[in-house]
Amino acid sequence: MRDRNPMYWPGDYERPATIDQGKTYEWRPEFTRDYGRIIHSASFRRQQGKTQVFPGHESDFFRNRLTHSLEVAQIAEGIADRLNTDYEAALGEHRIDGRLCGAAGLVHDIGHPPFGHNGERALDTKMKQFGGFEGNAQTLRILARLDKKELYDEPVGGDKRAGMNLCFRTLAAVLKYDEVIPQSREKGSDLTKGYYETEQPIVDEIKRKVLRGKEFPPKGEFKTIECAIMDVADDIAYSVYDLEDSLKAGFLTPAIILSSDLKLLEAVAQTVTKQMKKEAKKRPLSIPVDVDAPRILQTFADIFRAILPAKDKGDPIVNFGRATEGSTALASDGYLRTKLSSDLVHEFIRGVEFKLNPEAPALSKVWLRDEVKLKVEVLKQYTYTATIDSPLVKLGEYRGTQIVREIFNALQAKKGYLLMPGDVRNMYLETAENDKAGRARIVCDFVAGMTDRYAMEFWGRLKSDGASMFKPI
Repeated sequence: MRDRNPMYWPGDYERPATIDQGKTYEWRPEFTRDYGRIIHSASFRRQQGKTQVFPGHESDFFRNRLTHSLEVAQIAEGIADRLNTDYEAALGEHRIDGRLCGAAGLVHDIGHPPFGHNGERALDTKMKQFGGFEGNAQTLRILARLDKKELYDEPVGGDKRAGMNLCFRTLAAVLKYDEVIPQSREKGSDLTKGYYETEQPIVDEIKRKVLRGKEFPPKGEFKTIECAIMDVADDIAYSVYDLEDSLKAGFLTPAIILSSDLKLLEAVAQTVTKQMKKEAKKRPLSIPVDVDAPRILQTFADIFRAILPAKDKGDPIVNFGRATEGSTALASDGYLRTKLSSDLVHEFIRGVEFKLNPEAPALSKVWLRDEVKLKVEVLKQYTYTATIDSPLVKLGEYRGTQIVREIFNALQAKKGYLLMPGDVRNMYLETAENDKAGRARIVCDFVAGMTDRYAMEFWGRLKSDGASMFKPI
């Protein structure tokens, strides 16, 4: 039973809005209830219209934010199941709730705006003087404020909206970055990860509940075991399935990767080294953190060697022909691609390690074994640099940046609120005219909630007369 597991306690199951307290069922644990509430939310569904890497209209095969999140949720549950089995003695009674880890996976990207990270940067540019914009911060805001499930009896932090009203421990599972984003930042400053100042009271309450009244850890160090598992699962899904999509799209083949331009390999090596050095600050590593181009190639050679057909010995021309044949097969053969992805995911899940924090079980640690961490980073950074940063993909992203920026400008212009749906318009008008940050946040929330297609359609209606006036906004 949930009340017998020392990993969780009554405060973890409480919800911010008291209207929901007491509505429990013996056959439905609280975290399972949260999982269902997420699945049935409009915010969750909208992820199907948001690009992961390749635009969804290009092919039904490609992943979108929704299918990516489903994969992250499954991998997170798989990690929890494996840790509960392999670390049974270390965990003791502190078993990890896999369904809670899965719930975190479902919503980890729910705050992403249209057009991915370019849309994120466009909104952050517009919000630099009003608290900024960042996908993880928006995720918490959607769960704790924006989703239309519950209202507080009395306003909290000046706002009556309680979002999905999820358990405090579920909300804690999406707090990847324990930093408040400054209300005002210099023009041109980098995007800052964290949570908005508007959600500071909610974050403080999350910490009080989850830490059982103990002192808060040093700034930047609050991260629950479920959040850490979700974060690792995201890295695994990102590294493996972006590669699979790239192979399917024909952007990459083993032959292309293994014959990569030296400048590309050096750029990837530099980024991987940076990430490994970040990891080394958290714990001692048993492998060199400085990665070079040959190490990148060796990692891919090891991956492909395990999956491609064996090459003939002897004649180098025959060897080359077999290698080319195998490379083409992996890019075009769905069975081989599936096996590659499955083997990598299994290997990476097996590479997760765990350490219990007996003083604060909620803050127990998980991490990827050193060699596995390196392989995950190589896959992530190579695919990002070779594919996501390629002109073919960047062209669409540039258009997305322009669309998001121009929609925001139109809505923030004089009487631009008239272009928004009635409920959003009313909220805007109820916010004091001199509260520029509050009004800007309402505009930002509306734009951030758009799908790629809705944003393009909305922008098209602003720019042309091709759309009917009878179609609702």
